[in-house]
Amino acid sequence: MKDLKTIPLGNAVTQMKTGSTPSTTHPEFFDGDIPWFTPGDIGSSKNLTYSARTISQDAVSFGKAKIFEKGMLLVTCIGDIGRVGVLQQTSSSNQQITALKFNDDIDTNFAYYWFILNKQELVNQANQAVVPILNNERLSEINFAYPPLTEQKRIASLLARADRLRQLRRTAHDLSDTILQSVFLEMFGDVRGKTKEELLGNISNIASGVTKGQNYNGRKTVEVPYLRVANVQDGYLDLSEIKTIQALPSEIEELRLKPGDVVMTEGGDFDKLGRGAIWRGEIENCIHQNHIFRVRLDTKKVMPEFFENYLLSPEAKDYFLIASKQTTNLASINMTQLKRLPVPLYPLNLQEEFAGVVSRVESLRRRMGESARQVEGLFESLLAESFG
Repeated sequence: MKDLKTIPLGNAVTQMKTGSTPSTTHPEFFDGDIPWFTPGDIGSSKNLTYSARTISQDAVSFGKAKIFEKGMLLVTCIGDIGRVGVLQQTSSSNQQITALKFNDDIDTNFAYYWFILNKQELVNQANQAVVPILNNERLSEINFAYPPLTEQKRIASLLARADRLRQLRRTAHDLSDTILQSVFLEMFGDVRGKTKEELLGNISNIASGVTKGQNYNGRKTVEVPYLRVANVQDGYLDLSEIKTIQALPSEIEELRLKPGDVVMTEGGDFDKLGRGAIWRGEIENCIHQNHIFRVRLDTKKVMPEFFENYLLSPEAKDYFLIASKQTTNLASINMTQLKRLPVPLYPLNLQEEFAGVVSRVESLRRRMGESARQVEGLFESLLAESFG
């Protein structure tokens, strides 16, 4: 790219503001008409139009929340660093997110794609604590390279067209989720109180995983792939990035995932609590970390396909929120709480019929996945070429 100018990111913006969380002891601060973004709301698309939670004007008036203007770019700077989006209306956020308002020389849409390309640089600049943090000082020091404004707009327009193809593929994936949830509801209805229930601990074997970085005191270990919290989503696995971990052969033997296992998240953001998906043997010798539970069901009572979709139900979500240990921004469940999850026991033939539907939808998803990978490859190539 010709005529590039490189400056510290702090010099490219007129505002850099980090959000905050109003006290939950004041319910009047929440459920208003101001969108309040958390990391779970960011990353699926460029335009930020919806947040799972909202705050009231009182939260702003009492100085407990900060207001960001329409058009500002939001970037996550705590935890999963580098997720970005552009606000489509006046909004707010929690303290894991920083809002940037660029000066007149910078097109915000160009900056959005610059952040996508340079996400790893943001991650590298964060501290290496258990929960990575990229503070505003370090963020300001990152070099930001950009061409003249007209070229920025041309690049942003080109990438936006490729990005729309990505969004269409993601919409198709979301539609398949909706289909399964609709079929689940049609076949099983509102599961609460409609059939006999059993505690999850009585109909499954549950195991926590390996702790990363533990000291084995010289004992021989083996490097194997493992699942992290980021890999486990609601009803599906994101296996786009798989890392490895050192573990004892005995641990690998005990924790090696088998097809039909359901892996579930221990916690994190409220939207990550109790997420679960079926493991279908996608990666050989794969285990899981200690922030993930492996649930191996008694399939004479509960089919994995039924259980995976039951975890998406309001009944399961409500249980985890009530049973979890919560702080201002995070929630978690332990082994005991998970074992006490009530699971409805429907006739096995009905569950098997539903499993057949899931199998057909999964076949469709695999075909869509290949198409999506091709589109992602196109987008990444254009991204690298545009900033090269």
